[in-house]
Amino acid sequence: MVSIKKIAGDVGVSTATVSNALTGKGRVSQDMIDRIRARADELGYRPSNAARALKTGQTGIIGLVMPDLTNPLYPKIAQTLSIAADQTGLGVLIADSRGSADEQSQALKRLLDRGVDGLIVVPQKGTTPDAVSVPMAVINTASDPQNAVSADHIGGGALVARHIRDIGHRRVALLGGDKVSEVQRDRIEGMMRAFGTDVKCETHWGARGVGAAIAAVVDGATAILTTSDLIALQVRSELLRSDMPVPDRVSLTGFDDMSFAPIMHPALTTVAQNVDEIATRAIDIISAKIQGQTHPHDGQTVPMRLVVRQSTSIPTQSAKRRISK
Repeated sequence: MVSIKKIAGDVGVSTATVSNALTGKGRVSQDMIDRIRARADELGYRPSNAARALKTGQTGIIGLVMPDLTNPLYPKIAQTLSIAADQTGLGVLIADSRGSADEQSQALKRLLDRGVDGLIVVPQKGTTPDAVSVPMAVINTASDPQNAVSADHIGGGALVARHIRDIGHRRVALLGGDKVSEVQRDRIEGMMRAFGTDVKCETHWGARGVGAAIAAVVDGATAILTTSDLIALQVRSELLRSDMPVPDRVSLTGFDDMSFAPIMHPALTTVAQNVDEIATRAIDIISAKIQGQTHPHDGQTVPMRLVVRQSTSIPTQSAKRRISK
C-alpha cells in the first residue's frame, strides 16, 4: 500500500505538506498541490479511512436518505450525489424511506448507528426530518425553512406557465399529485404567479384531479399543466382513452424531464432540474457543516430549465371556439 511518506519522499516535501495538499487544509501552493496529487494518482494512493477516523474522529462517510427509490427521479439524484461525493473523497451510505415518514425516521437512526459524519435528506413530502446529532443538509424546496439546496420549483412553474401563456392559451387546468407536497405546491404557485390575470386556471389534486382536468378540457380548457412527468404520463393515457389528441385538442406539460419524457408520443414538454449542480452544492454544503463552517450557497435554489417538445402547441381554432362559447 502506498503511503504519504512515499509521496513526500518522491516530491521532496514533508509528510505534513502532503497531508495538507490531499485534504485541502493548511497553506500549500496550488502548484505544489497539483504536483502532490499527480504523484499520488500515479502511485495509486488511496487514503485510509480507518487511519483518518482515528486521527480526526470522522469516518469520511455521509448518509443519504431518499424518499422512494421506486420513483425514477430519485435513483438519478442518488447516483449524482454519490458521484459528487466520490469526487471529494467522501463515501455515501444510501437509505430508502420507502414512502413512509416512520421509515424515514428509522433510516436516519440506522445511518447514525453506522457512524456517518453527516446526512443529506430528501424528505418525505409534508415531513420535517427528525433532529439528529450530526450536521444535516435537506434537499427540498424554497418554502421549506430547512432547505439547504434545491431546484427553484417556483421559478420552474413560472417557466412552463409563461410558455403556455405566450403561445396563446387562456384557459388551463393545473394538476398536482398530492397537496401535502411542498415541492408540488411551489410548482403550482409558480404557475399561478406567471399566469396572473391573463389566464384563467383551475387547480386539481390527486387521483380525482385527473378526471377533473379531463373534464376541464371538455369544458373548454386548452392545456393541462402537471407537477410531474409521471402525472403527465397518466393524463396522456386518459386523454387517449377519451379521444383527445395531444397537442391538437389539448397541450400537456410535465416536470423533471424523466428518461421517458422525450420518448412519449408526442414527446413531453417539461421542466428540467440541474441535478449535477444541486448535487455538487449539497456535497459542498454538508462538507462545510461537518467542518463547522458555513457555505455561501446554503439555502439557495438552483434555476430550472424549460424543455419544449411536441406536446405543446398554439390552441387550435376549434379549441378557441369552445372557450368562447
